[in-house]
Amino acid sequence: MNQQCGQTAGGQGNLMGMLFPLAIFVVIFYFFIIRPQKKRQRAQEELLASLSRGDQIVTIGGFFATIREVKDDSIVVEIADGVKVRILKSAVATKRSAAAPQQKEFAPREDAGKTEEEKN
Repeated sequence: MNQQCGQTAGGQGNLMGMLFPLAIFVVIFYFFIIRPQKKRQRAQEELLASLSRGDQIVTIGGFFATIREVKDDSIVVEIADGVKVRILKSAVATKRSAAAPQQKEFAPREDAGKTEEEKN
């Protein structure tokens, strides 16, 4: 009779020994996969909620566009002068910060082909 009790207690220890690595695996899985995915999803939802007219965006297809109109589940964007396209809000990958400064076109200088002596 004592032998049966000893086997039961040993079986419970063995069960705990098997469940401990499984619990560690679940914790690692949560911190490395589930939690970061929820953060990315929350950030994307905030991005989509903050879209407004005039914002510069990049679509998941790689198009740079300017928002012209915001609707419930879609937006109208302008991808080139006079070219407007309606896309789903979920197709927005990122919102660009302030528009990149345009390079100034320089007019040719009057003394552009002259040597140093001719300039003086």
